[in-house]
Amino acid sequence: MSTTAAAPALYGGNTNRRVSVRDILQAKERQERWPMLTAYDALTARVFDEAGIPVLLVGDSAAMVVYGYDSTLPVTVDDLLPLTAAVSRATRRALVVADLPFGSYQGSPEQALDAASRFMKEGHAQAVKLEGGHRVAAHVEALVGAGVPVMGHIGLTPQSVNTLGGYRVQGRGEEAGAALLADAKELERAGAFSVVLECVPSELAARVTEQLSIPTVGIGAGPRTDAQVLVWQDMAGLSPHVAKFVKAYADLNETLSTAARTFADEVVQGSFPDADHSYN
Repeated sequence: MSTTAAAPALYGGNTNRRVSVRDILQAKERQERWPMLTAYDALTARVFDEAGIPVLLVGDSAAMVVYGYDSTLPVTVDDLLPLTAAVSRATRRALVVADLPFGSYQGSPEQALDAASRFMKEGHAQAVKLEGGHRVAAHVEALVGAGVPVMGHIGLTPQSVNTLGGYRVQGRGEEAGAALLADAKELERAGAFSVVLECVPSELAARVTEQLSIPTVGIGAGPRTDAQVLVWQDMAGLSPHVAKFVKAYADLNETLSTAARTFADEVVQGSFPDADHSYN
């Protein structure tokens, strides 16, 4: 009889060390599903880490939800580095993945390694994510060869929104589906430890998931991927406009609005601060 202890579940699980790429791959072998959320600051990162979320992504979506741009394109490495460092400092267990922003890696594998090195050294990330399939396979191979774990991202790739003609479902039709599957397999061959599938038909996402030995992370890709990710502000009902695939699990917009109005009313009325919130 084997005396080997069962591996802890990714969600919740053992909190005495960081989740590793090996843990992610083992979860795939166990057919264990797991959640991933974005994080951009210390306070929310700590909450998600303590809630047992095993992977936190410091996404280039910060361009919109932190910096107020209308796409991910304007955000830079220097914009994302302090956010990544904050998330890394605030967490103890979650695997922290940093997005490589537009223009920081597309030029060459060497450029990708320069950007990734900064996120690993200055941001203290444990992995990076980049967008694209076969066109970035050499970049992935170079990063992995240098010791940088890589999460891939195919389907709707927001950094390519101008060439894609907008935020549209990708992989529809036999030819497009075959190309997406080929991209996923190329990322796996290059050494990626997982791949995000964004806005692709559910059946295609299921087929890709079945044919890869690395986990798939769905966002608008149906229920049969190995993991699911959402932008945390979307998940918590804070974003004013969200895609079809988003489910809000709270209404923080109303909660914060109510709190702000109540605070303001009490200040105007003179009831705050009261004796309990003042020093003698």
